[in-house]
Amino acid sequence: MFRIGFGYDVHQLAAGVPLVVGGVSLPWPKGLAGHSDGDVMLHAIMDALLGAAALGDIGAHFPDNDPQYKGCSSLMLLSRVSEKLTAAGYAVNNVDCTLVAQRPKVAPHVPEMREKISQTLGVKADQVNVKATTTEHLGFAGREEGMACYAVCTIKPL
Repeated sequence: MFRIGFGYDVHQLAAGVPLVVGGVSLPWPKGLAGHSDGDVMLHAIMDALLGAAALGDIGAHFPDNDPQYKGCSSLMLLSRVSEKLTAAGYAVNNVDCTLVAQRPKVAPHVPEMREKISQTLGVKADQVNVKATTTEHLGFAGREEGMACYAVCTIKPL
C-alpha cells in the first residue's frame, strides 16, 4: 500500500542571505529568508513526506521559535524527517517537486539537487525529480519577491 503526501512552502527573497535550494548553494544576490537556511524546496519535500505518513508538518517538528534550528541546514532537517519516517515504519518511494521562481535558472543545478536529496533520503537519484517554472513575471515570484515550491511524494511500508 502506497501513501501519498503533498507539500507547499514559500519564502521571501532577501539581500545578504545565501540562496540555498534543494540543498545546493546557488550564486545569486538574494537568498531565501527563513529561520533555518530557508530552503523552500526541501521544506516542501519534508511537508509532503510528513503528510504522507500522517506525522504533521515541519513546523510541529522543527518550530521556527526554537533557537536550535536558527540558520540550520535543511538537509539536516530532511535527514531527521527520513529517520522519523523509518521509525514510523515507512520508506520513501519517490519525490517530485516543482520550484516556482522567476530567476535564477535552476536547470544547471538540478542534477546536484537530485543527488543531495536522494542521498539524504537514502534512495536512488531516479526516485527524485526536480523541476522549475517561472510565473511569466506574474505574482510575488514573478516580481522576484520570493520563491515557492510544490512537492508530492509516495511512501511505502518497510
